[in-house]
Amino acid sequence: MDKPRKRSITIAGHATSISLEAPFWDALKEIATHQKISPQDLIAEIDNTKRMASLSSAIRVYILSWYQDNT
Repeated sequence: MDKPRKRSITIAGHATSISLEAPFWDALKEIATHQKISPQDLIAEIDNTKRMASLSSAIRVYILSWYQDNT
């Protein structure tokens, strides 16, 4: 299994870091491209939703849901 990769991004003017495994980073880029937005903008949209878990977990759930709905 791939170790999570940590990346620093800025959301709404605040720096944060997100740890995701490489396949999730790749999926995030693919979904953002499909939606014609940047991965950072997609992460900001996910961050703006009400969530009960960490941002990294919310991103994983979003990606899973997106692929279930679009394949």
